[in-house]
Amino acid sequence: MKKAAVASAVLMAIGMLAGCKKEEVEKAIAPLVADTQDTTEAETVQEEEENPIIPVIDTSVSIQPGAKIAVVSKGTKGEFWEMVKKGMNQAVADINEAYGYGKEEQITMNFEGPDNEMDVEGQINTLDAVIAENPDVLCLSASDMDSCQAQLEAAKENGIPVVVFDSNVSDTKLVRAFRATDNKRVGEMGAYRLATAIGKMGKVAVFSAQEKTQSIRERVEGFTSYMGNYTDIEIVEIVYQDQVEDMTAAMQEVLERYPKLDGVFCTNADISDMYLDMDKDETRDAVAMVGVDATTRQQKAIREGEEIGTISQHPYAIGYQTIWTAMQTTAPKKSVSIERSVLIEPVWIDGESLDNPAYSAYLYSN
Repeated sequence: MKKAAVASAVLMAIGMLAGCKKEEVEKAIAPLVADTQDTTEAETVQEEEENPIIPVIDTSVSIQPGAKIAVVSKGTKGEFWEMVKKGMNQAVADINEAYGYGKEEQITMNFEGPDNEMDVEGQINTLDAVIAENPDVLCLSASDMDSCQAQLEAAKENGIPVVVFDSNVSDTKLVRAFRATDNKRVGEMGAYRLATAIGKMGKVAVFSAQEKTQSIRERVEGFTSYMGNYTDIEIVEIVYQDQVEDMTAAMQEVLERYPKLDGVFCTNADISDMYLDMDKDETRDAVAMVGVDATTRQQKAIREGEEIGTISQHPYAIGYQTIWTAMQTTAPKKSVSIERSVLIEPVWIDGESLDNPAYSAYLYSN
């Protein structure tokens, strides 16, 4: 209903502008076209109720008893990763219970990775050690989408199926399945919400985590592409954490360089929290902020008016889906159909949704 109504408005605008130059028509209706692309979070939650994103364990699948799952994450510290791990642990417990596996047959999981998401070398070293132990399945969230090619090839040579979660790799032919957030959608939602907040005109900046991570690239791409619908908004800077020595200092420099900056988009939990904790010049007009991931810090900022809102993921579901998919790869070939890519829709969290039980799974906690 909502989309139909907006579409009608677009058609009416086109009719009213008949006879105008093509460029004038496109400029006039661009924001209307952009707004038709926004899916309300109520619709998203309703869809999840109809199609639950926590999968049901299907015991008709002949998985491998006693399978060892090795998880190598791009990070292990922080509320997001804690919730991913929680979902994985629960999936392991549910699988063992559903299949009635005793002590000798139980599925086990080992969760490893660097403390810092930017520690690409540390993740590669962990991957080398894990593959040498020959697990039954490898689950990977890649810090650098191009850096682990040799490790993926080694896994293939050793017959170890790979399920990637959160952030994919460049050579997806070496990957059996992928489970993550729809990260392009994260960027699009960030652009829509920020543009709306600043009146669809002004200057904005993007403060981003490392560019070499696939999930971050897609968020920035989604943001910049969608923001192109608003011809009166200029993206003045995109700052990546892996391209500066001190991210906090780099963000401060942007704020000083553009004293009339209207808005900022922070692309993940770490950058969002870092921006909120920065010292800011209170004599200047407040800059509208949209973040990613509903961390404890961001929830507080939203309540106190420091932040408009945040686009949040469902890390528990990502973890749960990853483990169940990993176990399905241990079944005899062609006995089970594994969906290659599953992307989970993010949701918008603001002051109205913070206390809504429908969004509780998207709110992170210590």
